[in-house]
Amino acid sequence: MKQSQELNNDVAIAPANSLPRRFARYGLLRSLLLGFILISLLNLIISQLLYTPKLYFIESNNREMVLKYNILQDRIRTLQSKIDEIHHRDIYIYRSLFSADSLHIEGIYTPYPDNKYSALMGDEYTSLMRQTWYDMDRLSRHTYATTLSLDELQILAKNKERMSFAIPAIWPIDRTQLEWFYSFGVRAKHPIYKTRKMHKGVDLSCKRGVPVYATGDAIVQKTDEGRRRRGYGRQVLLNHEFGYQTRYAHLNKILVKEGDRVVRGQIIGEVGSTGGSTGPHLHYEVIYMGRHVNPVNYFNRNMTSEEYQTLIENMRHNTDLEIE
Repeated sequence: MKQSQELNNDVAIAPANSLPRRFARYGLLRSLLLGFILISLLNLIISQLLYTPKLYFIESNNREMVLKYNILQDRIRTLQSKIDEIHHRDIYIYRSLFSADSLHIEGIYTPYPDNKYSALMGDEYTSLMRQTWYDMDRLSRHTYATTLSLDELQILAKNKERMSFAIPAIWPIDRTQLEWFYSFGVRAKHPIYKTRKMHKGVDLSCKRGVPVYATGDAIVQKTDEGRRRRGYGRQVLLNHEFGYQTRYAHLNKILVKEGDRVVRGQIIGEVGSTGGSTGPHLHYEVIYMGRHVNPVNYFNRNMTSEEYQTLIENMRHNTDLEIE
């Protein structure tokens, strides 16, 4: 009985002895957790107040990035100034030599929308990066346009001699035969239709049957007998290439056919009064890039009548040789 009572006392005492050990383990875990928190806070404070190796590395990379962007911007500005200089020469020098219009590419000078650069937003260096990419895109577009323009000028340069003979540059009739001249532009009232109409060419009045000359080397694009007492009457349309066309209307006779190649000074018809005409005259048009321009600007007005006649005779002789 006594031994059973002692055994029960030992069992009751055992749990009481294990409590200090459990509290000791909890205390150790609490101390480790507090230590970890304190170390983390200390590390955070040190990283904010002092340069750590990692922070120094990041700052060093950022400074290097800013330097590279600044160097890149300097190079972009230098290249852009070169492109602007070439563009200026292209418009005011090179194209003037060839009497060529400036190259137009739709939207080439329109900036890209802002959403193109949205991926760069929300960063400390957004302003620097966005401006750099904007300048690079602008330089790229201008370089592309300048390259296309120079390619076109290169083609014009190769064809300069052929172009000089193709551009309309003489009177379409002998000036000594000229009786009166009606200019280009809006006329007060059309003599037949009795309305204000745009006069797309010049009227050169002379006797019926006066020879009509091609004003530049060309291919006969169209011949037309026309309508009676309406429109251009008998006409010839020449395609000089390089954007130029010329029209010779109200002819009495057409002496060429479609597809023929003619040279400057070659006779292509005779002055008449066919179509909507009140008397013998030549209606002459110059068309450049699909737009009617004033033919007077293409007459060699400094050429004397003797020089003009000599040119016509020489051209006629050369034409006869080519035909033979």
